[in-house]
Amino acid sequence: MRLAGGVAVTANGLTGRLYTSNAPSAAGEPAYVLLHGIGVSHRYLARLHVELAQGTEAPQSPQAESLDRGAAVYSFDLPGFGGTPRPGRQVTVGEYAAFVAAVLAERGVESCIVIGHSMGVQFAVELALQVPGLVTRTVLMGPVVDPARRSAAWHALALTRDSLFSEPPLTNVVVFTDYFRTGMRWYLTELPVMMEYPLDYRVRGVAQPVLVLRGGRDPIARRPWCEYLAAQATDGAFAEVSGRGHVVQDTATEEVAQAIRRWAGTAAEGSAAAGGSTA
Repeated sequence: MRLAGGVAVTANGLTGRLYTSNAPSAAGEPAYVLLHGIGVSHRYLARLHVELAQGTEAPQSPQAESLDRGAAVYSFDLPGFGGTPRPGRQVTVGEYAAFVAAVLAERGVESCIVIGHSMGVQFAVELALQVPGLVTRTVLMGPVVDPARRSAAWHALALTRDSLFSEPPLTNVVVFTDYFRTGMRWYLTELPVMMEYPLDYRVRGVAQPVLVLRGGRDPIARRPWCEYLAAQATDGAFAEVSGRGHVVQDTATEEVAQAIRRWAGTAAEGSAAAGGSTA
């Protein structure tokens, strides 16, 4: 799935593409910001983008009402991915986060819930650390990299296992088409950045509520690692969508959106408890 209306955005010498649904609320309620992982683009987050923008679920509390009714949603094709211009050098996690922050500031976004997937969780954590006044809550879906599995070969095998046994063909088409568009050279340029980022250490500095979410059949973001990561956060929670793989937001979009909305409403009331697993 591809969103319509993307516009080229440039900041800090990097160029990407931004997709926007709904205008920011005049009351300053947080928008959703979706950040993809290595090699891919907004396309495997597009279903979740649309679901969050529609805001079809009834609010769980008065405080959560604005999060459930037509929230502003921003998705990126980050520089070098999704057909955007490849930078002439390796880009760090912090530089990607700074790019996102600059683009959002230019568009007047004052408050957001940032949602990252796979390597995108690293960008999300850095965004929360760099601009704590912008990020109200952080969602880490299918987080990488597990320190006990800090091997590119292991991740390649886990990705193969996920695509063969946990993802439907249409999801694989989206993911691998994006890999092809990114190209092996840029993928391998950014792979060491992903592998070396100390997510478990960096998340300890995030003061905002953090939700770690995984698919129950995800061989990349294993449950012990995700539970450990949630425990490292100052205000962390864990949720799981049973029977789904690494790209859980594409294959169980409604369940993921419901889990995020439910947790966001609870966090808005002062607790990060997410209620464990979802159906």
